[in-house]
Amino acid sequence: MISKIRLLRVSYLPKELESGILYVSKKYGVAGHLCPCGCGNKIITPIGSTEWHLIERKGKPTLYPSIGNWQLSCKSHYWIHNGEIEWSYEWSEEQINAGRKAEEMRRKLYFNKITSKRRKWSVFTNIFRYFLRE
Repeated sequence: MISKIRLLRVSYLPKELESGILYVSKKYGVAGHLCPCGCGNKIITPIGSTEWHLIERKGKPTLYPSIGNWQLSCKSHYWIHNGEIEWSYEWSEEQINAGRKAEEMRRKLYFNKITSKRRKWSVFTNIFRYFLRE
């Protein structure tokens, strides 16, 4: 088990990941690291408005929300906060399912909000164009 992780900005994630490094490709909106429990699994986290968020302070990464490797045999659950691995408890199947449903709902709300704003602007734009033609 490791307790610290450092940030390394890259264009592409390397094929072979080194333990204790959080590789981040801003260009592709993705981060990758080896599971800090030592199982050797690659953990890939998309970074974006509906996924994980990355904050860097004084060169130390914070990645949130927590990372729950529910599909892996290790079932590791941890936070990356200011370059530290903060271990959390293992979730039950009910908690995992509830968490997945909450994530899906958050994504739907986010994209519905964007779609709604675009429709409003579209109506305004069409009215504006109508008056410009006259």
